[in-house]
Amino acid sequence: MEKMLTVKIWRGEEQGEYVTYQVASRENQTVLDVVTEIQRQVDPELSYRFSCRVGVCGTCAMTVNGKPRWTCRSHVKNVEENGAIVLEPLHNMPRIKDLVVDMTEFFDKWQKAGGEFIGTRTRHEKPALVDPNSKARKKADAAIECINCAVCYASCDVVEWNKDYLGPAALNRAWSLVNDERHADQKGVLKKAMSDGGCNSCHTQGSCMKHCPIGLSPTGSIAGLKKRSLLEFLSGE
Repeated sequence: MEKMLTVKIWRGEEQGEYVTYQVASRENQTVLDVVTEIQRQVDPELSYRFSCRVGVCGTCAMTVNGKPRWTCRSHVKNVEENGAIVLEPLHNMPRIKDLVVDMTEFFDKWQKAGGEFIGTRTRHEKPALVDPNSKARKKADAAIECINCAVCYASCDVVEWNKDYLGPAALNRAWSLVNDERHADQKGVLKKAMSDGGCNSCHTQGSCMKHCPIGLSPTGSIAGLKKRSLLEFLSGE
C-alpha cells in the first residue's frame, strides 16, 4: 500500500482556515515538492512563492511545523511529525493569500536602516583597492551573504510585539556597510542602526541566528553595531 503524507495548509488571508490534503510520500521529497504537487494536481487556486528551487533565492520560505524554513531545502523526512506537516505563511508580515505574505514592511525597514550602498567612487574612477584580509573586510564579509529571504524576521520575537523594530536582516545589512570602506556614509548607517527601533531593541535571543538558512549571525552583527557605537561615543565621535 502506498504511504501517504498528511498536509495541512493555511488557506485565506488573515482570516482563514487550514485545509487538509493527502499526497503520496516519496523518497527525497522536499516540502516545496509537496506544495507544488498539491497546486498542480489537486488545488490550482493554492497561492505560494518559489523561484530557483535549489536553495539560492530564498523565495520559497514558509512556516513548516511552526518553524520558518526554505521549503526547497527542507526534506519531508526531516520535518514531518507522525506522517504530517503543517504549512503556514511566514510570521510577522501581513498575509496576502494562503502561503504568500506582503514583504513591504520588511524591505522598508531594510532601507530605513541605511541599507543602500553609496559608493565613494564614480564609474570613471578606478575601483577601490580593498584588502580582503583586513579586519573590517572580514567583518563585512561575514554579514554580506544575506539574500533577504526574511526567515530571520519571521522568527524574531521582538518583531512580533514591536513593529517599530528594524529587525535582524536590516541591522545585519547595516553591519556590513559600517565595515565597508567603500561605503560613503558609514557613520550615517551607524546612527540609523542605533536610533529608535534599532539595535537597542534587540533582546539577543538568537532566533534569527538559529533559523538563518545559510548560517549567518544577525545576533553577532547587532552586537557589533552596539560595540561600535559605544566605542565611538567614548572616543567623542
